[in-house]
Amino acid sequence: MRGRAKKQVSMLAFVDPEAMIPADHPLRTIKRFADAALVELSPLFDEMYAADGQGRASIPPERLLKANLLLISLYSVRSERAFCEELTYHLLYRWFLDMDLVEPSFDHSTFSKNRARLLRHRVSREFFDAVVRQADQLQLLSDEHFSVDSTLIEAAASLKSFRPKDEPPPPKRPDGGSPNNRWVDFHREKRSNATHQSLTDPDARLYRKGRGKEARLSYMGQALMENRHGLLVDFQVTTATGTAERDIVPQLIDEARQRGFHPRTLGADKAYDTREFVQGLRAQGVTPHVPQNTTGRRSAVDGRTTRVPGYDASQKVRRRIEEIFGWIKTVGGLRRTRYRGLERVDFAGYLVATAYNLVRLARLTPVPTLA
Repeated sequence: MRGRAKKQVSMLAFVDPEAMIPADHPLRTIKRFADAALVELSPLFDEMYAADGQGRASIPPERLLKANLLLISLYSVRSERAFCEELTYHLLYRWFLDMDLVEPSFDHSTFSKNRARLLRHRVSREFFDAVVRQADQLQLLSDEHFSVDSTLIEAAASLKSFRPKDEPPPPKRPDGGSPNNRWVDFHREKRSNATHQSLTDPDARLYRKGRGKEARLSYMGQALMENRHGLLVDFQVTTATGTAERDIVPQLIDEARQRGFHPRTLGADKAYDTREFVQGLRAQGVTPHVPQNTTGRRSAVDGRTTRVPGYDASQKVRRRIEEIFGWIKTVGGLRRTRYRGLERVDFAGYLVATAYNLVRLARLTPVPTLA
């Protein structure tokens, strides 16, 4: 017999979201690690808001972080506005955020209104560190062997906004549009970061990845990866300069030691084969596992390093960091940032890096069984 669609929907239904999510869904493991990290950050959240009974209660910061940090990154949602629209009817999102089916979705402006408070307390960095500590407690991290690399993050600004620093402000448009959105002919014009600056995002820098590549307004993401399972132990966003990828390494090593790690080797690509970098890394007590760049010059890495068996192993493992960059750009949405300003882009970088680590933890740990 042919089935017929019922026009009258049920007026009363009992739905348990917990029972509707598959037991082996990877988001269950991610939720378990994320909730444990947020419990650890609860005292910090208490400092961020007024005491109980003073003012109107806010949306739980745990919910905002799980939405902005994980769901938007994991499911490649194009914007916070689009996410809030999907949250109205998406059962999986509501289960992950511990929302019932009748609770209304929050407005997209909630993210921007609370971002300043989260930035001031460096919540994204604290969340990232809390997840790294969980991985360390599970003995998934290498304590001595690490890899470093950098990648370009396109800024949320067009080349039309890259104007001379001494140029007067553009006149107002008669149609009321943005004065920066105007026709600009910058061909055959010599432009550099020393003389020009973006009016849209002053922290962005004009940078070209290599010869024959297009110059774009960009930031630079600096990743420090442990070599056992390819988990990130740090991810910082800096301004894009020709030496930024090497200049940040001493800071990454020092902060790794503050977290309790004991770096002994550091893998990198040929761009790190400079005398200043190699000598500085050895002064920190770390052996540079860097490929020898002998193009027109003498390599700063000698046979004392390259003949050690661990050198070849480090060179193989360090390539995993490219997989991290591929994920955070294609899935995490960090190929082109939605934020302006170095502080905000760094905030977003830590959120996406935390999402990547949680995805890796979900693959490296067994799925918990339901009672």
